[in-house]
Amino acid sequence: MSDPFDVLVVCVGNLCRSPLAERLLRVRLADAPHVRVTSAGTRAVAGAAMDARAAAELDRLGGDPLGFEARQLTADLVSDADLVLTATRELRTQVVELAPAALKRTFTLRELAALLEERPWTCDHPTDLRALIADAAAWRGSVADRGDALDVPDPIGGPADLHREAADLAYAATDVVASALHLSS
Repeated sequence: MSDPFDVLVVCVGNLCRSPLAERLLRVRLADAPHVRVTSAGTRAVAGAAMDARAAAELDRLGGDPLGFEARQLTADLVSDADLVLTATRELRTQVVELAPAALKRTFTLRELAALLEERPWTCDHPTDLRALIADAAAWRGSVADRGDALDVPDPIGGPADLHREAADLAYAATDVVASALHLSS
């Protein structure tokens, strides 16, 4: 695949969940240079480093928080992304309200992981990541009844065990998503 494939990960403050998922995906996709991963927040603390507890969890999971700076989500960021992954269903709704054309390429992180686990992807052109995302959008209804199981809880200001839970959920989901992006690239 020669065209870049841009992934945008979104949470609220861009301090915990989205930078964690961004950096985990970057590690897992390091040998797929055409896949670019960034993050933003709907109410970002622009320019801030990762939350210290989230950064510690990222370090535990093999990622690197150094140099991260939070940024504000914009309609242009959403429009430019080939895939938008949100921390929650509520955030997915906010992203689509900001840029309605992104509906078919916006998922919660755990929603896309569940879809990819549930349905092995086959395509005549396996290098087409955009086709993978279009297929996943068509399958979306198969996991719609999972409710909160499609969300990564917000650990900001919470205890260490909530940060660990959010990090472990993001870790598992990014593993599935990265594997699918690898197979399709």
